[in-house]
Amino acid sequence: VQLAESGGGLVQTGGSLRLSCVASGSTRSIISMGWYRQAPGKQRELVVAIRSGGSTNYADSVKGRFTISRDNAKNTVYLQMNSLKPEDTAVYFCNAEVKPSIEAYLEVWGQGTLVTVSS
Repeated sequence: VQLAESGGGLVQTGGSLRLSCVASGSTRSIISMGWYRQAPGKQRELVVAIRSGGSTNYADSVKGRFTISRDNAKNTVYLQMNSLKPEDTAVYFCNAEVKPSIEAYLEVWGQGTLVTVSS
């Protein structure tokens, strides 16, 4: 499985951005996809994940502002980010949990896309 993100950029406080993550390869083995972010000097943290059954898990800091969605036909996951704050500034990484067999489990990461929110 390979992941490719797009959609980052510079936005003012209160603005919106939409990130996209396209999965390719053995996409049938994906059991969950999500978005993580890493701000300068901080650890990478979960933003939101969506499992194959559709259940989601949002970080408290983004609840009510960010929305994850997916288009299974396009093997694409989106992150709609509204009411952006300067503290949302980070590199955003797409993540996939992959289970190619009963015994195997992998985590796959995209290259990251930078989101900068100016105050």
